[in-house]
Amino acid sequence: MDFIKESADKKPIVDTVFAIVEKAKKAKEMFGEENVVDATIGSLYDEEGKLVAFDSVYNSFNEIPNEKKAAYAASFRGNDDFRALAAIHTLGKGKVNLACKVIATPGGTGAVSLVMSEFLETGETVVLPDIAWGSYILMAKDKQLNYVKYEMFEEDHFNLNSLKKCVNELKGKQNRIVIVINDPCHNPTGYSMTKEEWQEVISFVNEVSQTTPCILLNDIAYIDYAYDLDHSRDYMKVFEGISDQVMVVIAMSCSKTMTSYGLRCGAAIITAKNQESVDQAEIVFEKSARSLWSNVNNGAMINFVKVLVDHNEEFLLEKAKYVDLLDARSSIFIEEAKENGLPIYPYKEGFFVTVKIDNEIKEKYHEKLMENNIFTVQVNHGIRVAVCSLSVEKCQGLAKKMKDILDEIQK
Repeated sequence: MDFIKESADKKPIVDTVFAIVEKAKKAKEMFGEENVVDATIGSLYDEEGKLVAFDSVYNSFNEIPNEKKAAYAASFRGNDDFRALAAIHTLGKGKVNLACKVIATPGGTGAVSLVMSEFLETGETVVLPDIAWGSYILMAKDKQLNYVKYEMFEEDHFNLNSLKKCVNELKGKQNRIVIVINDPCHNPTGYSMTKEEWQEVISFVNEVSQTTPCILLNDIAYIDYAYDLDHSRDYMKVFEGISDQVMVVIAMSCSKTMTSYGLRCGAAIITAKNQESVDQAEIVFEKSARSLWSNVNNGAMINFVKVLVDHNEEFLLEKAKYVDLLDARSSIFIEEAKENGLPIYPYKEGFFVTVKIDNEIKEKYHEKLMENNIFTVQVNHGIRVAVCSLSVEKCQGLAKKMKDILDEIQK
């Protein structure tokens, strides 16, 4: 007897990342931790191999009374002070002159899920980058959406021509167009678009919106680890130039910002020219939130506000230390990749660097890396190296080893 609806995807979920993590763990037990490069984990680790949990965040969290941690949030939209501060933290106070509403979500994932749920009809198509976080596709399928992929890169810059091609093929064929752009600190390549590239994207979607309304989902999960933090949000100013028929939803993640991956807190920042459009989106997002998760973690929302209001200087100093460490780790890998001819996608900042590999040989290369105790994650057209979880020492010489192994399988 089959109890599941016909349209459901009944194939078991394959979490390739955690499967490789388990292999790396076994290799460490067998060969010793010092002899294994575990570049699989997409979380921030210190130089001793421990998961980073900011003292400024968790000392603040421990100050919150237990009854407040145990309580429901103020509403299905989230706590008012959290929502207000999430908007300011994301957009800057008064820096982006657009109508805005905020819905608290369980991590940035919740914000992405809301966008996938509420704008496109069943069977319509969402526009995704071809190199991306795999859960975009999983969520699209779960919402019974189709998807099309634009190529992320044209040489060493964002491939606007490919995005245009994908969108133009959908224009007029469905009620709305949803485009996903993960920027800055793109997962998994570490690319960040220039303000000029964003301006070109906005000009294009404005043109498309004359016939088909457009929604841009800007996933900024890693933005607070940008190497030039003071200017990391400058590009958002171009959103002021959107037409009345364009909406921008920004998916913000406290998980990365606060090193609180398990507390599951984030927000969907809804922006548009017209207040009515934003209010409408807020209504459907709130209903969807109620039906899916009801409440976002109250303690996490309280703590986000406490940290940024009461402990901000301490928090920024602590985070800056690890941003500098990320910069040091990535710089070593990037420089050695250039010196040894290891092909990588254009990297600017963030948790990951991705080696450029044809899909035809990618699996063979990945297996060969593991045979040499180098554990990475396969992505479309590449191999993801999580410099966020590697020590400086483990980064040294890694690109050369990876290039030697690549040469070996290409003989």
